[in-house]
Amino acid sequence: MNEFLEPGMIVAHPREPDWGLGQVQSRIGLKITVNFEHRGKVVIDGNHVVLRLVSGRSVPQE
Repeated sequence: MNEFLEPGMIVAHPREPDWGLGQVQSRIGLKITVNFEHRGKVVIDGNHVVLRLVSGRSVPQE
């Protein structure tokens, strides 16, 4: 289910809402590295977690 994710996409972890939004840094197979607002960089195992797509592009910088 995570095979469509690409670097720059914005996602949310369905079981960790306190982490905030995250930007996909990389995806190699089902290992997805995401940099979350309130958790930092996390490597997600796509076999166990289906990330929720929030936006297909990066969060705009202010």
